[in-house]
Amino acid sequence: MQRTGRPSLATIAADLGVSTATVSNAFSRPDRVSADLRARVLEHARAVGYPGPDPAARQLRRGRSDTVGLVFTDDLGFAFDDPASLGFLSGVAEVCGAAGRNLLLLAGGPPSTSARTASPVRAAAIDALIVYSVPDADPHLLAGVDRGVPLVVVDQPREQPQVDWVGLDDRAAAREIATHVAGLGHRRIGVVCTRLGASRYNGPVSEDRRLSATYSVQRERLAGFFDGLAAAGVDEAGVSVEERFVDSRDSGAEALAALLARRPDITAVCCLADVLALGALEAAGRRGLRVPDDLTVTGFDDVPEAQRVGLTTVGQPLAQKGREAARLVLDRLAAGETPGHRARRHPRRIVLPTVVQIRSSSGPAAP
Repeated sequence: MQRTGRPSLATIAADLGVSTATVSNAFSRPDRVSADLRARVLEHARAVGYPGPDPAARQLRRGRSDTVGLVFTDDLGFAFDDPASLGFLSGVAEVCGAAGRNLLLLAGGPPSTSARTASPVRAAAIDALIVYSVPDADPHLLAGVDRGVPLVVVDQPREQPQVDWVGLDDRAAAREIATHVAGLGHRRIGVVCTRLGASRYNGPVSEDRRLSATYSVQRERLAGFFDGLAAAGVDEAGVSVEERFVDSRDSGAEALAALLARRPDITAVCCLADVLALGALEAAGRRGLRVPDDLTVTGFDDVPEAQRVGLTTVGQPLAQKGREAARLVLDRLAAGETPGHRARRHPRRIVLPTVVQIRSSSGPAAP
């Protein structure tokens, strides 16, 4: 008799005279059926066009997806274009892969000033969530908190109740690099930072803007930088800060041009991300400026290219940061945490070490 309708696990079992559990095991747990029986089941399934049990339905029955979500509040391409993000991502992937967990990248899109931004976190089939470097009150972070899944924030925001956190003492690290630059005699200094808020802004940064920044990493790095300069007796009036919304080499080059247009007398440009510093280095070369004789340039992150070009920078363990974040959420899952455990969680905080890597891009202030 010719069958009507789509083939299913039940119809395959009936055709072969076996149980539905046997058919399911042939697809999902081959160690539980003989090799011959599995081959017979799969051959018949192919013949009638049955692709196998629905993964989404199986996940629903099991109550888990074996998947960790990782949300970037930016275009997804940023995760692969930004060298610091790549280093972090490699660490997450390493630990999740070793544990047999899938990794789902969730693109939140560029930051928005709207509180009504829809988040892919709400519908994602995930058991846990890692949120990478987002602003205060980010809608994707709040969606993860609402779901109650094991969740870790990386870098920012620094203070989120009942949520694990991994990051740096950004203020102390920036203070160290500022101390190094001031110790070389620099008193006319330009600073380049990445976005301080959700609005697309490129330009000079006032004191009010830097103190009210909604990205806590940049807020803390700027605060630490000014702390270090003040301790060295550097007058704030000699410091100009330039913000760029996009963290890229082009942004670093543009920021250097803007700083020199306002303050042609600066002797050092300190960038709060290596990718900005790499752009500034290239732009300085095109202008005929010698680094460090005419201009000192520093960065923050110590991405692989920083060592190659001799960039003085703050080194942070990027891959280790990813590994620690993944371990935190996997530990929560291994402990059997569910949304109902949220009220009893004791958040863990991991502060990773930083070190100033002094290389050839920094030198004594030009007279």
